[in-house]
Amino acid sequence: MSNSPENFDWDKFESQGFGGGYSKEEKAEMEKMYDDTLTTVQEQEVVKGTVVGITDRDVILNIGFKSDGLVPVSEFRDLPELKVGDEVEVFIEDQEDPNGQLILSRKKAKIVSAWASIYDALENDNILEGIVKRRTKGGLIMDIHGVEAFLPGSQIDVKPIRDFDVFVGKKMEVKVVKINAAFDNVVVSHKVLIEKDLEQQRAAILNNLERGQVLEGVIKNMTNFGVFIDLGGVDGLLHITDISWGRINHPEEVLNLDQKVQVVVLDFDDDKKRISLGMKQLTPHPWDALPADIEVGSRVKGKIVNVADYGAFLELMPGVEGLIHVSEMSWSQHLRNPQDFIKQGDEVEAVVLTLDREERKMSLGIKQLTEDPWTKEDVLTKYAVGTKHTGVVRNLTNFGLFLELEEGVDGLVHVSDLSWTKKIKHPSEFVKVGENLDVVVLELDVPNRRLALGHKQLEENPWDTFESVFNIGSTHKATVLEKSERGATLELPYGIEGFAFPKGLTKEDGSQVEAGESLDFKVTEFSKEDRKIILSHTATHTESADAARIAKATKKPSAAAGEKKEKAPKVQKEAENKSTLGDLDALSALKEKMMDNEKEAGVKKLEAAAKKAKSSDEEASEEENNA
Repeated sequence: MSNSPENFDWDKFESQGFGGGYSKEEKAEMEKMYDDTLTTVQEQEVVKGTVVGITDRDVILNIGFKSDGLVPVSEFRDLPELKVGDEVEVFIEDQEDPNGQLILSRKKAKIVSAWASIYDALENDNILEGIVKRRTKGGLIMDIHGVEAFLPGSQIDVKPIRDFDVFVGKKMEVKVVKINAAFDNVVVSHKVLIEKDLEQQRAAILNNLERGQVLEGVIKNMTNFGVFIDLGGVDGLLHITDISWGRINHPEEVLNLDQKVQVVVLDFDDDKKRISLGMKQLTPHPWDALPADIEVGSRVKGKIVNVADYGAFLELMPGVEGLIHVSEMSWSQHLRNPQDFIKQGDEVEAVVLTLDREERKMSLGIKQLTEDPWTKEDVLTKYAVGTKHTGVVRNLTNFGLFLELEEGVDGLVHVSDLSWTKKIKHPSEFVKVGENLDVVVLELDVPNRRLALGHKQLEENPWDTFESVFNIGSTHKATVLEKSERGATLELPYGIEGFAFPKGLTKEDGSQVEAGESLDFKVTEFSKEDRKIILSHTATHTESADAARIAKATKKPSAAAGEKKEKAPKVQKEAENKSTLGDLDALSALKEKMMDNEKEAGVKKLEAAAKKAKSSDEEASEEENNA
């Protein structure tokens, strides 16, 4: 054969060179045949290639071009089973680099394909799958076929998500909700997929919802008034009072977020948009388990779970409480704040006062644990009339004050029994609430639990002495404390007060006495029983003038000559008158002397009493210093 290797003319071939034995027509035909075997490719497009070789560094791909392309092995890490003959998509970066090499990229091919699928998913509402790469502020970053997409926290689930880290590294199906082509930003949502599934569940739950139905749900939110439970697309409110038969201050004391719980439907409105749930209703009421031996008069123990203005609640067992009214906390008749006796959390023992198992109500008392002080055997002797005590001022009124001698034993001190000398309009002028006050028992009424007490009775009545000092007609220096239309209040010696009517405030020159002036006043009226002294300054100068007029009127002119015949009878009459006036003068002098003696005696008595009081104070001060 002419074409056999034996008949080939090697000398002619070598002399003509490679391809030199073809005519131009034959070369053109052969080039055309070669070009037909090649694929026309464009840069920046994605094509399919066949693996024709794998080295340690590169994967060799044939895309039907005149040369093969190389792709780094690192871009095929997601295909560990890659072998010769497999087809993969690659991106043509450059048809021919300076070395004449075709440059391909599988990574860019994946990104281009991913963007194509993302746009297609947005347009056709398709579902895409991606992997959560990391968390970021406000949500998660997902990898969708090489493209990063943002999944907002509010679009992760229908319930609030508190820990985003649990999603990192997990696969998740999402839908594309927004693409910003200018910044290559993609926003996706997983929540929309859940909501579609929940719509069917919600419809099924609402259609079959009825009171008393027991459902299972997950706690999705907690507040101080209750928790919201997801029943599978429908939320229900479990109020704090329906969580437990016992008293709780916040749901977090017994429940946790994301906890699965069983609840019963208590109520729902006509539109079935609000559902009231209960948890404690699934367990028996604790009152049904209250021991039968607890009855009126029984002693019980428990913990104070709440303190109000009117009393406190004692929890005997979860769900069983009794009210301790503030009036049952102490024998004292003065109601105080319950916080003065007990605090929330205290372990307390009490006595059952009333019990109604059907109404599930109970009232308790603490003071009944101690004896009533009014029923003690020594009450008659301890608080006998005339006994002295020291008590605490608990309350002030317009008519007096209430003094607590011991818990449960109170007495009234009338405002008139506070001081012998001072006119006290209100007890607050004399003493304050909380202060101690020494008293003496004036009256005792055990059946009615009443004590009449006095403070001024601890001292002798100085008005017995004042009666002799401030007798009617005596004159004393006094200071006008205040003046009104009714008259003036005067300050007299020994710290007592007197009163002068307006008619007794005229001076000798006709002017009026004003407040702050110190003048002589004459006693016109004295009442020991009413502790009242009425004085007058006007009387100090008008009575002396009247006496002068009387003396002048008693002097008669000499008898006329024609009346000599009556001289003897007149002389006798004048002598009688003179004798009578002399007797009156003598009596007046004697009376004044007696009044002076009584006044002097009264003054000495008051000075002695003051000296004695001063001595007592000095002794008490010396005892305190020694102590």
